[in-house]
Amino acid sequence: MRNGGTEIKCLVGDWIKANDLYLFFHGQRNFLLQRGNFGGLLDTSLSCPGMRWEVRRLLQKGRSVMILLSSLSPIVSSSSSTSISICSVAAMSNSVGVLHTAAAEQKRALRSRIRRELRSIPADQRTHEDNEIQKLVLDSLWFKSSKRLCAYVSCEALREVDTTKILSECLSSIDHGAFGHHFDHHSQVKKKLHVPRVEDKNSNMRMLEISTMADLVANSMKILEPSLTDANGNDREDVMLASEPVDIFLLPGLAFDRQGHRLGRGGGYYDVFLQKYQELAKEREWKQPLRVALTYSAQIMEENVIPVTPTDLPVDALVSPSGVIPISPAAFERMM
Repeated sequence: MRNGGTEIKCLVGDWIKANDLYLFFHGQRNFLLQRGNFGGLLDTSLSCPGMRWEVRRLLQKGRSVMILLSSLSPIVSSSSSTSISICSVAAMSNSVGVLHTAAAEQKRALRSRIRRELRSIPADQRTHEDNEIQKLVLDSLWFKSSKRLCAYVSCEALREVDTTKILSECLSSIDHGAFGHHFDHHSQVKKKLHVPRVEDKNSNMRMLEISTMADLVANSMKILEPSLTDANGNDREDVMLASEPVDIFLLPGLAFDRQGHRLGRGGGYYDVFLQKYQELAKEREWKQPLRVALTYSAQIMEENVIPVTPTDLPVDALVSPSGVIPISPAAFERMM
């Protein structure tokens, strides 16, 4: 490897620093990871626990980490060395761009396939799975004990898992205040609910508080969103400006796997928003919310089917008709 005009011999497993980019010469897959963009990706792409810990440490310090693919060299094994000529970090970014382009094509193909499969599910089966998924959420201790939630408003045309009963339960606790702050295993605490509102076509989205389903209006895509102001003309609370943290995000998507990877619809709205909220929670020293995806059985993919890029944030758990699937350590701690 050349760094500042000097050739460096490196073994698979070596760390090298080029400007502000840390390079790890790895023998399996090729990734550029940036601060905050790790989670499930580390667990599945890096097999050595020590390596995962070091990458995570650097990412948490705000460094970027490039994991180099060993096939850049004709013959590389764990005991061999090679020399790679890298002119600049910018040149390396070009190769990363090629990887992103390939991943984007794979995502488009997978989205088309999943959309076809979702359209082929009989209506009665979808209704059954909707009911099972919502019952699992509503009966769970982690939902009952939550005080603040962000949840999507399901859209029938998009074949999203129905959230009507979940939203109604949240709003009934707001409307009637029946549960107060007392909590036991048979009741739930009073909740605040925020739902998404798309701001533009540049992946900007807000989560605004609602207190009744009448607060929702159809946008140009016929998707229900909160109006900007309430019945009294007051601005709705933006969750990014709220004084208390969110406990749970209930997320939609097209495909998921048991490693936490999520394939969205391609707009990037949730990835951008979740990244912003993750940073906000860190700044305020709040516990990170659980990212829980609701999924039909047909949407759960085998490992390595969903293409992964650095901007994709993993989910902590899935809720499918067959049960809750915890993925992250936080999910095992808080949901089981």
